[in-house]
Amino acid sequence: MITKKQLFFNYKSGWPKKVGLLAFVIILMCTNSLLAQQKMVITGEVTSSSEGTLLPGINVLVKGTTKGVVTDFYGVYSIEASQNDVLVFSSIGFKKQEITITNQSKLNVVLVDDMNSLDEVVVIGYGSQRKSDLTGSVSVVDVDEAKKTVSYDVAKMLQGQVPGVTVQSSGEPGGFVNIKIRGITSFNNNNPLFVIDGMIVDSPYDFAPGDIESVQVLKDASSAAIYGVRGANGVIIITTKKGKVGKIDVGLKAIVGFQTVPKEISVTDRVGYQKITSAAEINAGLPVVPGNDPNSPLFIDDVDTDWQKEAFKTGILQNYAVSFSGGAENLNYFMNVDYFGNTGYMETPQEYERISTNLNLNGTKGKFRYGAKLAYTVSDKENFNNYNATGAVNGLLTAIPTMPVYDENRLGGYGGADNLTQRAITLNVIGFNNLIDNNNNRNRFIGSAWGELEIIEGLKYTLRASADVLNWDTKYFNPPSDLGWYYITTNEESALDVTTGKETRTILDNLITYERQIKKHKFDILLGVVQERFEHYNHIGRGVGYEPGEISHLEYADDISGREYESTITSLSYINRVNYAFDDRYLLTVNFRNDRSSLFPEDNNSGSYFSVSGAWKIHNEAFINLPEVINTLKLRGGYGQLGNNTIGAYGYTATVNSFANYAFGNMLAPGTTAITLKDPNITWEDTETINAALEIGMFKDKLQFSMEYFEKKSTDLLASVPLPFSTGSFPASITTNAAAVKNNGFEFAVSYNSYEKEFKYNISANLGTLNNEVLEIGLDGNPINGVGSRTEVGRSIGEIYVYEMEGIFQNQAEIDAHANQPSAAPGDIKFKDQLTIDTDGDGIPDEADGLITDADRTYQGITIPKYSYGLNFGSSYKNFDFSFFFQGSGGNKVINGTYHDLMLGDYINHHTDMLNYWTPNNTDTNVPRPIIGDPNGNNRLSSRNIESGDYLRLQNIELGYNIQLNDSKILQKARIYVTGQNVFTITNYQGYDPDFSSDGLFSRGFDLGSFPNPRGIMFGVDVLF
Repeated sequence: MITKKQLFFNYKSGWPKKVGLLAFVIILMCTNSLLAQQKMVITGEVTSSSEGTLLPGINVLVKGTTKGVVTDFYGVYSIEASQNDVLVFSSIGFKKQEITITNQSKLNVVLVDDMNSLDEVVVIGYGSQRKSDLTGSVSVVDVDEAKKTVSYDVAKMLQGQVPGVTVQSSGEPGGFVNIKIRGITSFNNNNPLFVIDGMIVDSPYDFAPGDIESVQVLKDASSAAIYGVRGANGVIIITTKKGKVGKIDVGLKAIVGFQTVPKEISVTDRVGYQKITSAAEINAGLPVVPGNDPNSPLFIDDVDTDWQKEAFKTGILQNYAVSFSGGAENLNYFMNVDYFGNTGYMETPQEYERISTNLNLNGTKGKFRYGAKLAYTVSDKENFNNYNATGAVNGLLTAIPTMPVYDENRLGGYGGADNLTQRAITLNVIGFNNLIDNNNNRNRFIGSAWGELEIIEGLKYTLRASADVLNWDTKYFNPPSDLGWYYITTNEESALDVTTGKETRTILDNLITYERQIKKHKFDILLGVVQERFEHYNHIGRGVGYEPGEISHLEYADDISGREYESTITSLSYINRVNYAFDDRYLLTVNFRNDRSSLFPEDNNSGSYFSVSGAWKIHNEAFINLPEVINTLKLRGGYGQLGNNTIGAYGYTATVNSFANYAFGNMLAPGTTAITLKDPNITWEDTETINAALEIGMFKDKLQFSMEYFEKKSTDLLASVPLPFSTGSFPASITTNAAAVKNNGFEFAVSYNSYEKEFKYNISANLGTLNNEVLEIGLDGNPINGVGSRTEVGRSIGEIYVYEMEGIFQNQAEIDAHANQPSAAPGDIKFKDQLTIDTDGDGIPDEADGLITDADRTYQGITIPKYSYGLNFGSSYKNFDFSFFFQGSGGNKVINGTYHDLMLGDYINHHTDMLNYWTPNNTDTNVPRPIIGDPNGNNRLSSRNIESGDYLRLQNIELGYNIQLNDSKILQKARIYVTGQNVFTITNYQGYDPDFSSDGLFSRGFDLGSFPNPRGIMFGVDVLF
């Protein structure tokens, strides 16, 4: 028998049908399995959900492997992966996204902004740090929300955005903004330090807010001590936009807005004015002026000027910008050109214009990083003019209605009052501001260049050189004019004042940083030397005597004078910081800085300051089990010392006149007199701070809450101490270290966001409280007086200090029974006779003296708000977005100086409330009788002028729409929006605006006609190519 070998498969022999079918299925499954293991190339683009722009530098990783790529210049990636692999897309500032590969070869991804990322990197002094690792008090501003307040000044944008930061502002185009962090810590300079891209700058309003990418506010010594004497009032760190690796992006922005005054003050018309003024004359025993007497042929009945209607108009705000961004890793760039223009809402030439340019360059070459910043600004501001103490707003309100705006018969063409017919000292504010040329031109250059070399792993050396050069020229020309009998400017009085000046600040930073992690220990060390030089020069010229129409140049004046002033200040600082972290649970930061300054005498020109702060991340402790809803729980606290160099140049050097003569018998003998006396031992002001905080994150950090307590004690404050007149110095005082102040309070912040659904929203709120107390003034505690205020030991700075009104005298019997008020008559104000005599010697006054004198003034309220707050809401649905922002403050009192002047009952216009003045037939009123000369002193500052400063304001509300581009190859993004600004204010304050500009110090609560913040509607468009 012959045996044949059987092949594995013999097509001739075959298998049974069932066996063959089973074999076929097995082979097919094996084939599919093999196909599944085959690699394929996945490509796609990564874009931002908020801006719709392509994102370079995004990490793309195959999960569970080390295989990964980064998106290129154009946001494009290409990676090899297998079916069912998971791709992970991640980058700081965006939420991580994981996508499982199926059978697609193209995968486009949209990343969502991570608004609550605790891994966000924030800028701190001379470096950066993860937000979650901060041990000091650093507030991160939501820049996108802050920018919705359209302003030329970044300080205004911060109002209500940060707890502990208070802002006073003005509606004047290019007007002053007063900002303070955690209260008043000095009797001199309380302004915070501004740092822009690592450069110390003053007056940040020269730079366009649209350039800003991030803002951090350093509020305690733990965070600000690295800036030494410059950081005592807090530090605001601004980082402007940088270039991104990728193709060139071109951005365009255009905003056009219309501004009006939110309210008008109710003042009398011609009839009301003539009635009140005539009654005031009759009560004083004077004849009624002919212009107000209906029986006189000179009676004025054909002029009835509504000065607010004549003056207030619609102001125009314009802001246009174009930006360019792009580049490669070795050099990328961001350039912005910005125009800001704002015409005022008054019928005057006052306006503000600014053109700003900014160029940021950055690059990396191996272990060497480098960059440069160049910025140049030109601005032109036409200022409002004050006549002596009469401001433009107050002068406008008190202008009498029987004075016309225009009068071609007067020199200059504007109306004025006549002494014979009206006798009023009243200013034509419209004419005054149109006739006078009051211009301020500035141009400013800031530039810096830096390089960073990584010497070995973790060890880096940085060199930064920067310069800030400001040039200005001002011109104030008051030509010959006739604005009424009291406001005539003769040829001899006509004057021109011009100034030209220059300031140059140069800074050189030499920094060494070292970062190292050894198992669970992480170190970050900073060492540095900072050299600074500041030069100031000012040339002032004055010309007096001009003919009408004569060219307003100095050479045409009848008399010319001039003077010059220059100074140089130098400083040298040594800085050190150590950050230590153990196992991402325990954090410690130590700062030290030594400053040397030429501002102080040689023996006192050095100051050393330090801070220590720590934090405990409780949520990372293995032995603590937190509720599931709590993701993060952190305690932090710190202590530190700071200095403040508020002294001026040569502030320790006395000046004398060695050419003086004095009487000696019957002859004049040569001698020397003191001009100003200085303290040769003057030194730095010092501030100690204590800070403690609790931070909580809940529901996957969607809800975040922080609570913070702070205390700042400032000692050795510079204060004016009286001197004996025998010293011969005028003024008879000397500035020395002789005061102390304490500020303390709580700060709260809470935020919540929801971005998972199609309707996305975020809401945040903050609240800051403040208590201010003076601990020491001078050598003997003598109080400091302001306008209707007093600063005294044991009280807040600038507390209101005035008389207390008890009512109105109804008859002579009440006058006789009351404390002595000379010249009082029925219808005059009854002032309270305070307890001023200590009869039992216990140090507490218990009896009145029966006289109304200055001693009867009492404290009537604090002027520093006890609390301030803000509330932000933002949302989006499909292509629409909507947001609003409330802010406000309260707990403070205000002296309404505008209302005070309108209730004088004299030869100026009146508030309509004055129509309810006291008469024998109208006794149920709190308005005294009008009387020329005010013999009883009814108009002395008293409790009748005090109002609450509390307010709540809808600062802005915005509605936007992102235009659907349908895969446009030209446009990346296009958005249109409309914004309402200063929409409404809830307040009981009768003045124009409870948010008014003042000196911010001893007379902080006195409102004498600050320009009200305007109400505006803005239309804007943003386009990205």
